[in-house]
Amino acid sequence: MPSNLPAAAELLTALRAGDVTSLELTDEAIARIERDDEVLNAICVTDFDRARTAAREADQARARGEDRPLLGIPVTVKESYNIAGLPTTWGVPRYRDFVPTEDAVPVSRLKAAGAVVLGKTNVPLGLQDIQTFNELYGTTTNPWDHTRTSGGSSGGSAAALAAGFGALSIGSDLAGSLRTPAHFCGIYAHKPTLGLVAHRGMAFPASPALPADLDLAVVGPMARTARDLTLLLDVMAGPDPLTFGKAYHLALPPARHERLSEFRVLVLDEHPLIPTGAAVRAGVHRVAAALTDGGARVERRSALLPDLAESATLYMQLLISGAVARFPVESLKRPDEDDQSLDAVRLRAMAFSHHDWLEADNRRELHRHGWRQLFTEFDAVVCPITPTPAFPHDHHPNPMERRIDIDDVDYPYFDQLVWAGLATMPGLPATAIPAGRSPEGLPVGVQLIGPMFEDRTPLRLAELLEQRIGGFETPR
Repeated sequence: MPSNLPAAAELLTALRAGDVTSLELTDEAIARIERDDEVLNAICVTDFDRARTAAREADQARARGEDRPLLGIPVTVKESYNIAGLPTTWGVPRYRDFVPTEDAVPVSRLKAAGAVVLGKTNVPLGLQDIQTFNELYGTTTNPWDHTRTSGGSSGGSAAALAAGFGALSIGSDLAGSLRTPAHFCGIYAHKPTLGLVAHRGMAFPASPALPADLDLAVVGPMARTARDLTLLLDVMAGPDPLTFGKAYHLALPPARHERLSEFRVLVLDEHPLIPTGAAVRAGVHRVAAALTDGGARVERRSALLPDLAESATLYMQLLISGAVARFPVESLKRPDEDDQSLDAVRLRAMAFSHHDWLEADNRRELHRHGWRQLFTEFDAVVCPITPTPAFPHDHHPNPMERRIDIDDVDYPYFDQLVWAGLATMPGLPATAIPAGRSPEGLPVGVQLIGPMFEDRTPLRLAELLEQRIGGFETPR
């Protein structure tokens, strides 16, 4: 079913033709939010007065002959980004009154491109969940089924896009936080190559906004079409000007191919540490069939693929050791040495020494080299994002005791992160695309993993697949 929510590229065409004004688009988006967001709770901080002012200024600029990449396009921004004059809390109650005075670098680039910021989207506490809820702003629901999560931690942005609350949004991704909400809500998202997009100002509340190197985490675009992802990434991309001066426009190489028949793709639907649910497996197969029908070379296995179990273990070690680096660990329960489960890996990682981390980082470099070799034979890898579509809200206070139901069998809640970690651990770009719906009518997405700093390759493949299998559909 075609969407009745236009893409940003379509809106830009209409704006350039004089068929619509930015103020009209902004008022329409605000009306949607005021009408529909009471149930979704996707927008946690509104900025409607300044949005209308920015829209009027965009219309005036266009009347003067200006034409910037996003001039007049209404957008939303994940709550964790600093926006001058709006609170940044990360869902933590003690920071409810923290209001930064400077925009984050990605926000300043959005505004410089002419975007109109409607407000900020909801996040989980500390951005550390696969769902989106917190004590300050409450729970964000899935536009397709309000009893289910929109995902996390960019769940507010994904729900906002699916509901038509602006044409674009920006989020972040450490553990699938761009890709999982996109998968759950039926939209597009792109996790850029590690370090491609400057993140300064996407910082924990009251922390100095510095251009520090992040391990694993990235910031990136979310949209309703693949083409819009590229449009927004081009605005966001580039290193921090504090570090590199004004030479921050990074030229990415073009996509390896322009036609589907030229792509060489490895398709994965099985992981040694967690099963893939039937609905997600069907989505992977749907994409594989479209690739084959389009003449692409499709393989199901390769000796060059780095070991998936070791990749998941390394990812959990790097993820958890970084997340708890400032927490006391003296009272942690040590798992039995014979226990090789991911739960045990996570517990051990909480007590990592610097030596332990360096060893894991060295093994990561071996995996990165393995991926380089793989991408001499393939252009992209298609695989799941999580094993299931959106799951019912689960607010158990101890996430370690939550479970994920995969085809009526329970598994540890955080084990579902292994597919997201496949791209995150080595820092590879990954594009989340819609791949149909489950028997219950829920969106199902897959990710297209590409070579490092060749983000345009999975993004182009996403565009070609959108033409073959369709893309975003309006929730109904």
